[in-house]
Amino acid sequence: MLFMASEILHIPSVARQFPDSGVARFLAAMLDHRAWVGCVPWDLIQPAFMFMVGVSLPYSIASRRAKGQSFARMLAHSVLRALILIALGIFLRSQSRAQTYFTFEDVLTQIGLGYVFLFLLGWTRARTQLAAAGLVLVGYWAAFALYPLPPPGFDTTTVGVRADWPHHVSGFAAHWDKNTNLAARADQWFLNLFPRERPFVYNGGGYLTLNFVPSLATMIFGLLAGGVLRSARAAPEKVKLLVTWGIAGIVLGVVVHLLGLCPIVKRIWTPSWTVFSAGWVTLFLAGYYYVIDVKGSRGWTYPFVVVGVNSIAMYVLVHIATDYVTGSLKIHFGTGPFNVFGSLFAPVLLGACTLALFWLILHWMYRNRVFVRI
Repeated sequence: MLFMASEILHIPSVARQFPDSGVARFLAAMLDHRAWVGCVPWDLIQPAFMFMVGVSLPYSIASRRAKGQSFARMLAHSVLRALILIALGIFLRSQSRAQTYFTFEDVLTQIGLGYVFLFLLGWTRARTQLAAAGLVLVGYWAAFALYPLPPPGFDTTTVGVRADWPHHVSGFAAHWDKNTNLAARADQWFLNLFPRERPFVYNGGGYLTLNFVPSLATMIFGLLAGGVLRSARAAPEKVKLLVTWGIAGIVLGVVVHLLGLCPIVKRIWTPSWTVFSAGWVTLFLAGYYYVIDVKGSRGWTYPFVVVGVNSIAMYVLVHIATDYVTGSLKIHFGTGPFNVFGSLFAPVLLGACTLALFWLILHWMYRNRVFVRI
């Protein structure tokens, strides 16, 4: 969540002002989403967030069962949670709009769309959960593969992709090209069912409502990992199993990509991306579990715990309060303090001060045991 919030530092846009610097080009590439195919660390933020929703679910169910809550009550809560997440995602995407902006690619909305299914799977065995993830991914892959490609000479500018866009995929992989795929067509129907400022034709970034289907598999993989952590296995066995799963996911995703069966594309959450990103996130989880829980090295985690226990609050603050805080800082302190390293670096320093203020707010909440939960 802190990594996500660091977007307010505007490091990629600042780094691009130094095109002759290899370090600057590296930072600009690593701290921004890939245009289409591939993966950089920034792309792993959303799958990590969704994966952890799955990891936490076995603990949540166990806690509620210990309190004597019935299945019906927990199911009703899961439905309510899903609706709130969907509504909150739409609310945040509607900021600075003339009217409610009905879009469903926000991470909170994506979680909400799949959460009830995840909850129901939380009551099943690991084999059933794994089978469900496989069925979701294979079915989603088949749906895209069977959807017809655009005719030869199709004018991609009509769907927001310029003719000389350098990131097109070809051959069989073209079934997952930008804005000419199955889910893009589905959005042209679905999103126009809602009141809009203008008819929906395409998403400029290529993001899709139906991403929630394969991202449900991401959450299921997290559910499986959470089951491992809650199991009676010895700690070294848990670490070994998670590392094995992580490596297997990365290898499988890369192999499917290299065979041309399905490209690794985060923006449309391709099945190959799903297993590839889940592999990386599982390795991160194994590493943190080993260092923090097994080795007991916890002191350094305090700044992250403060944010982690109020992740929804941080997410909302970044989306609705950044402009207000940065504007207020300039009003009360002027621009001089933020230009100390030159005007080019002012956005970084201003963003860093804003992020620090957000952290202090969450620190106050943590110290006073104020937790925003849905």
